[in-house]
Amino acid sequence: MPRIPYTDPTVYEPVFGPGASPAQQVFAHSPEIAQAYLAFGDTARRVGVLPFRLVELVRLRVAFHNQCKLCMSLRYEDGDGAPVEEGLVCSLEQPYETDRLSPAERAAIAFADKMATDHLAIGDAMFEELRTHFTDAEVMELCFRVAANVGFGRMAAVLDVIPQEDLPVGLRGAGVHAPWTAFAETSGAS
Repeated sequence: MPRIPYTDPTVYEPVFGPGASPAQQVFAHSPEIAQAYLAFGDTARRVGVLPFRLVELVRLRVAFHNQCKLCMSLRYEDGDGAPVEEGLVCSLEQPYETDRLSPAERAAIAFADKMATDHLAIGDAMFEELRTHFTDAEVMELCFRVAANVGFGRMAAVLDVIPQEDLPVGLRGAGVHAPWTAFAETSGAS
């Protein structure tokens, strides 16, 4: 059960429609802000210049740091309807040792790791590294996206907005979870 109760359909349907997810049913307590958040995400997807794959990998890595089960359970799709391949998601467990990620993706993930865990340790050197792979506009977009992932992911984790039975087996129960094990069938998961 979420820490803030689900809204009534008369509240969430005008904002999210009749098929609102459990998370959306909670977010609808503040409909104008929820709509602004949706508009931000829509704008980022519509006009963003960063590659879908990079954005999705960064989002999932931040979800791990946030321990946001909702975020870890989601797999967004690119414009062609394809999600990031699950084997690539698994490479996020050790992103600095894998050859499956490009140097740009590793730099973006390093930035996301620091933003999610020790943001004040980010200095000029990290921005110089980012600029070897990205334009200033791309770096700014990365900043916006990571900030949104960190903040809203932590909010969703704290609110506990998704019922256990709606989660993939690998994310159920207590303990530390990871997006690279989200869809693993684990014994003893409850």
